[in-house]
Amino acid sequence: MSLTERYVLAIDQGTTSTRCIVFDRRATVVAVARSPLPQSYPRPGWVEHDAARIWRDVRKLIPQALREAGLEPGQVAAIGIANQRETTVLWDRRTGVPVAPAIVWQDTRTAGLVAALGHGDLLREITGLPPSTYFSAPRIRWLLDQDPSLRVRAARGEILCGTMDTWLIWNLTGGDVFATDVTNASRTQLMSLSALDWDARLLALYDIPAAMLPEIRPSSAHFGTSFLGVPIGAAIGDQQAALFGQACFDPGDTKCTYGTGGFLLMNTGPRPATSTHGLISTVAYRIDGQPPAYALEGSIAIAGSLVQWMRDGLGLIATPSEIETLARTVDDNGGAYIVPAFSGLFAPYWRTEARGIIVGLTSYITKGHLARAVLEATAWQTRDVVDAMNADSGLTLATLSVDGGMTADNLLMQLVADVLGVPVERSMVPETVSLGAAYAAGLTTGYWTDLQDLRNNRHRAGVWHPAMPPAHRAAEHARWKRAVEAAVFVSRPAAPET
Repeated sequence: MSLTERYVLAIDQGTTSTRCIVFDRRATVVAVARSPLPQSYPRPGWVEHDAARIWRDVRKLIPQALREAGLEPGQVAAIGIANQRETTVLWDRRTGVPVAPAIVWQDTRTAGLVAALGHGDLLREITGLPPSTYFSAPRIRWLLDQDPSLRVRAARGEILCGTMDTWLIWNLTGGDVFATDVTNASRTQLMSLSALDWDARLLALYDIPAAMLPEIRPSSAHFGTSFLGVPIGAAIGDQQAALFGQACFDPGDTKCTYGTGGFLLMNTGPRPATSTHGLISTVAYRIDGQPPAYALEGSIAIAGSLVQWMRDGLGLIATPSEIETLARTVDDNGGAYIVPAFSGLFAPYWRTEARGIIVGLTSYITKGHLARAVLEATAWQTRDVVDAMNADSGLTLATLSVDGGMTADNLLMQLVADVLGVPVERSMVPETVSLGAAYAAGLTTGYWTDLQDLRNNRHRAGVWHPAMPPAHRAAEHARWKRAVEAAVFVSRPAAPET
């Protein structure tokens, strides 16, 4: 490897692992270093991370990735950070030591606080987000409530708060830079979606001192210099990073990351789109010196986890990859539909009382039909969110860009194309979250020139075109909708006897 070549290093700090990936100018993965991240569940509904461990892992993984690539730090043009978004940590400014475990985005301990706080209309108006335990602000408030002295110290700037990007930037720069980016700030429920700054009304509502919050910067911008002497050129939330890595730079461009669940983001352009169909309005990214791009986001709660249920709960398959083989033993679902409302229905329905259901069971149904119904459930849930996005944005999806582990299932990709009626394109680079962070950092330092430079790197590993006749698609969609209605119906209490 030539010593004159230069590369970009991406830190992908996720919920279950932390990775450092080196990319070259053609967006090829040169080296990967990875460390698993255990989660702690001290009480029901509580999910925590050890923020100090996360930093130790990053401190170890960066030189490990460089060694694997055979690189010296001077050959790295920039570092980009992508991170799990709403996970929150508080730490002591003087010592750099966390004052409590990081509270993970999945944690629901703040449910009572969120219900008591109310102000749902105000929150949606300012932030584009509904009241939820999902976001950072209730967690910060909860931590400050546990120890009132923390709020006093936070008001003096002695206690700092941030999402994982802020925590890593602080440590990478030796405490010189205390900053976050607009995508992560938009997930705290403390930032104005229009002003792109902390909102005084929300700080007062949550009783959170402004002095403990980081400076908000563009996603692609300078975030200081790391301990290696390499500039940090980007910070961006993981799902927005995947959108950026897929080169979804134009209004209407949409990506879906399929894993345990599914995350769909649609680029809606320079103005936020107000959702009336159960979606979240958020910042997609911002390049320094340019207007922000906004996005609509919708989440599928159960996707890959439904395949895991087929394996672990029913024992119908031994490995997740077998689901496609089993589903291909039949030509259709035999009239069976699975609505995986294991914890209620998410976007666009938001019916927490709904429960999972299998509709259309007859003696004709085999495990092959059930396997097909499992894959179709992910496809139809994608359709539900896309329909909501089209309605809210006034745009029309032309192509869906996909990434994530489930995209290895070719039948699933064909089913998604069929139910959407548009092509589905799988990225050649599976690490689109890391790639998005690398792209944003490389733009900051001039490693890549502009967005067109990034588009030129866009290569697809597969494209699936819709093959389902429109009339058949409409009929199947109507049956899926009736199955969803049944999932809500079965959760209703029985009528009292007379």
